[in-house]
This record gives sequence, structure tokens and C-alpha cells, in this order.
Amino acid sequence: MKIAIGSDHGGFKLKEEIKSHLAELGYEYHDFGTFSPEAVDYPDFARKVAEAVAKGDYERGILICGTGIGIGIAANKVPGIRAALCHDTFSARASREHNDANILTMGERVIGPGLAKEIVKVWLESEFAGGRHARRVEKIRAIERDYSKT
Repeated sequence: MKIAIGSDHGGFKLKEEIKSHLAELGYEYHDFGTFSPEAVDYPDFARKVAEAVAKGDYERGILICGTGIGIGIAANKVPGIRAALCHDTFSARASREHNDANILTMGERVIGPGLAKEIVKVWLESEFAGGRHARRVEKIRAIERDYSKT
């Protein structure tokens, strides 16, 4: 599985720790930036990662900012993206099993690196359950299609 990862300055340190964790777990990843703690705008990095995932170049993405909120809002503007903000392992598993989330967002100022690593591991190991959840995810896709016609 190939992972796209990105952050703004508020998530830079945690992103660097998550990259090491991905390597330890044996995942291939590409860092879309930012590459320093200098102030930047999170929508720029959310868009890069979300577009790469939506095109199918990467199976999943991870985005980190200070809270995980802004970067997730921006990523969800890209058609085909289901970015989920997770700050616990239960939500991480459910976001995959029930919502087929293809991008995980987290907040560096909200959780520590130990918990973040657990969340990433659970999220990457969880699969979409399908069944009744597939019908719901299809309804999300239908909303996107309806709005793309306007």
C-alpha cells in the first residue's frame, strides 16, 4: 500500500514521527510537504495529498495540522475523498470499516505521538466492511456527482 502524507507547519513535527513509523511498519510513502516548521497554508498540502489519492496514485493519505480540522475540511473538497479526523483508535477503525475513509487527519496539538502512531496503525490495518455501509458510501458519492453537474 502506498501512502501520501502531508502537513502544514502545525503538524510538521508529528508528520516527521509518523513517516518514521510508516517506514518501521513497512509502508511506502511520499511526503507532499511541508518540509519545515515555517508557517504555510494547510489547504495547499491538503489539496496535493487529496488529489494524489483521488487520482489513485496512492491508496490512502495522512494529513496533519494543528487540530486536524482545517486540513480535513480542505481535503474533503476534492471529489472522491473521504477524509476522517481521528483522535482515538475506535474512530480510526470505524472510519475505515464504516466510511471507507481514504484520508486520515490528525492534530499535532491535540494528541501525542504515541497515540498518533497507534491510530495510524489501526487505520492502515482496517478494511472497509462493505454491506450496509457500502450503500451509505455510495450515497456520499451520489452527492458528489449531483454537485459536479451544477
